[in-house]
Amino acid sequence: MADDERFIRIVSIGAHDLATPLATVYGFARTLARMELDEPAARYVDMIEAASAQLRELIEELALVARIETGRYDPLLTEADTLELVREATEELGERVEVSGEGAPIRVDPRATGRALSRLAKAASRHGGIDSVTLVVRGTELEIAPLVASAAGVVTGQDLRELGAVAAVEHLRALGATVEAVDERLLIRFPG
Repeated sequence: MADDERFIRIVSIGAHDLATPLATVYGFARTLARMELDEPAARYVDMIEAASAQLRELIEELALVARIETGRYDPLLTEADTLELVREATEELGERVEVSGEGAPIRVDPRATGRALSRLAKAASRHGGIDSVTLVVRGTELEIAPLVASAAGVVTGQDLRELGAVAAVEHLRALGATVEAVDERLLIRFPG
């Protein structure tokens, strides 16, 4: 086994092994959050719950990249409409993303693909230093804009500074989509 393969396998095992104790922390934090606690304990429990949810997402993304890199990614594909998928995926981002356009059917893992699209919109906003982005759906092509030139490398996964963006791009490419920065826009094209 080559060193790169060995490292990816270690990352995959680590992500799997971290998931169990993290589930315990998250579960107990949720249980405590339902109790009547005095301040500041209630605020601390909320912080623990939110942080453990973030950690769970990061571990899922790390495990996803490891599965893709080792050729063990086998997504459960179903048909989804691109516009509906984008709207659901960016709902949590609120006013940070404006969605418009017309959808078309594509075959994807809707949950993982939705998370990938949300991560890319969020990365374009955060690394571009801008308050909001637009996400225009044109059938099987999606456009996130603006994509500030200094943020393009991070958002496309070429500049390895954000796990969410890297995992998003790796996931989309594993589904056969193309992801590229063009003229201050991020273009994502799904196979038709």
